[in-house]
Amino acid sequence: MKRRNLIFGMAAVGMSATYPALLAAQPTREALLAPGPLPEKSFGPDDASVTIIEYASLTCPHCRTFHVNVWPELKKKYVDTRQVRFIMREFPFDPRASAGFMLARCVSDDKWYPTIDLLYRTQDNWARVSDGTAALKSVMGMTGMGTADFEKCLQDQALLEKVTAVAEGGRSFGVDSTPTFFINGQMQKGALSIERFSEIIDPLVAAARQ
Repeated sequence: MKRRNLIFGMAAVGMSATYPALLAAQPTREALLAPGPLPEKSFGPDDASVTIIEYASLTCPHCRTFHVNVWPELKKKYVDTRQVRFIMREFPFDPRASAGFMLARCVSDDKWYPTIDLLYRTQDNWARVSDGTAALKSVMGMTGMGTADFEKCLQDQALLEKVTAVAEGGRSFGVDSTPTFFINGQMQKGALSIERFSEIIDPLVAAARQ
């Protein structure tokens, strides 16, 4: 029990860091795309005419709704056709979300998104149950992660600090809820529908072709 409390206690300390003050003005596209403390997890070409940055929390039901119901169609319509580059960034609101993001970063690169997807789809099984550590360990077992690697990952203070720093960066851009998207630098909050994404993206793509 002490081991489990240590793991989630560490995450809780990490998320208690002081966030930068919110920017008074809309952040520039250059500032949004500046290198952060962790490698970007992105889909689509770097030179796409539209870049979408998402800040999400793994324990957020609205983020799950987006990733399960909207993201597959958005990816098919815009990312796979090379019109959009989509970047996913961590914005954990609680220690369990921090832990989930850390675990996803600890698997191999080719397992990162399948792990994110698994954590969203099993959210009800681990995000709000009494023993979050045991529940997360069970979910991560589906990826092939054993107990030793699980515990080692969640005790990686440097990784926790980097995940927290990504969230702090989002906070400095005005992010205060999830999911929050920046579409070519313009903030959009909430789990947007594919129709709403199209309303925003299509004119940007058309303008870039002129």
